[in-house]
Amino acid sequence: MSHAEAIDRRARPILERLVAFDTTSRASNLDLIAWVEAYLADLDIASHRIANAAGDKANLLAVIGPAQTPGGFILSGLTDVVPVDGQAWTSDPWALVERDGRLFGRGACDMKGFLALALAALPTALAAPLARPLALAFSYDEEVGCFGAPSMIQAMPNHMATPNVVIIGEPTSMQVVQGHKGISVFNVEVRGIEAHSGLTHLGLSANMVAVRLMDHLVRLADQLEAQGDADESSRFLPKGATLTIGTIVGGTAGNILARDCRFQFDLRTLPDMDPKTVLAPFMAAAADLDAQIKTRFAQAGVTVTQAADVPALRPPTNDRAETVVRSLAGDNGPSRVVSYAAEAGQFQLGGYDAVLCGPGSIDQAHQPDEYVEVAQMQRGAAFMARLIEALR
Repeated sequence: MSHAEAIDRRARPILERLVAFDTTSRASNLDLIAWVEAYLADLDIASHRIANAAGDKANLLAVIGPAQTPGGFILSGLTDVVPVDGQAWTSDPWALVERDGRLFGRGACDMKGFLALALAALPTALAAPLARPLALAFSYDEEVGCFGAPSMIQAMPNHMATPNVVIIGEPTSMQVVQGHKGISVFNVEVRGIEAHSGLTHLGLSANMVAVRLMDHLVRLADQLEAQGDADESSRFLPKGATLTIGTIVGGTAGNILARDCRFQFDLRTLPDMDPKTVLAPFMAAAADLDAQIKTRFAQAGVTVTQAADVPALRPPTNDRAETVVRSLAGDNGPSRVVSYAAEAGQFQLGGYDAVLCGPGSIDQAHQPDEYVEVAQMQRGAAFMARLIEALR
């Protein structure tokens, strides 16, 4: 049996176990982390938790091989998943099921398949042995704002020398991606004054104010779309920055001026764009509207707070890291960028060369009946085998 076949065979039960953990971002990931720690301990591999402030979630780091030798690799992946609420699954989302060459389960594609392959590769890596280190860096709360990775990135220099490259196992169909958009998420809260809807002079509808603010954002979104359409050099799809309003909650009844209205929007920017500059006109409009409201009702107003700020992955000036990972993936295609955000930009900001490469397609991520193809797992196993060989 080849190393790739052995890794693929070991990965299946690991993936089954990982999918069984409900690590939806609103919940804790500690049960999964504890299971991985036990798996590593059985292989005599030390691991290190980096917990959040509340202590109910944690990143996990582990390094094998000569940790202080430069030029190793970091395999990084998220442990949280998006909700299954309201989705029409045809099988239990927390039980891995194989049908027609596909492995179904929440997170099977995004991105527990990659985690399973990384863990399955460790026995092969231990037997190699390695001349350069291999690290696992598993994060929490990526899906809700990439909140876990920064503390993990900050801790990495304490555990290993600078690696050649960080490979973030986003579902890219085992193709190498060298750039991704950034994302900034904002919460807007409008506080109004309740009154009878027929007596508008006595109150202030938070919904009516919020609509004005959302109109600013709609017009900004249209402007960004037009700019993107005119940018012939962009390799992203959509080509330019995008802005969408994701949630809106406001009011209690049709005949009451709404006391509160809250909405959330996200801005996804190209690597060369500054989100603060893009949003400056909206922020000025919100501040002006807040000031106008307070001249009538001091207790009312507008508050804008940032919920997430994830930097873009800027395609590097040299392609050393991309070339290395392409050789491992057997990828001879064109250079690629993607429009979703990931943790690679955070690693790059921390001084690391980073690319995306993992099994499965982003088209299956976040969907009911999420799946990763068996063939993709096999390609991932071959990738891991070649990576281990490169570290010998």
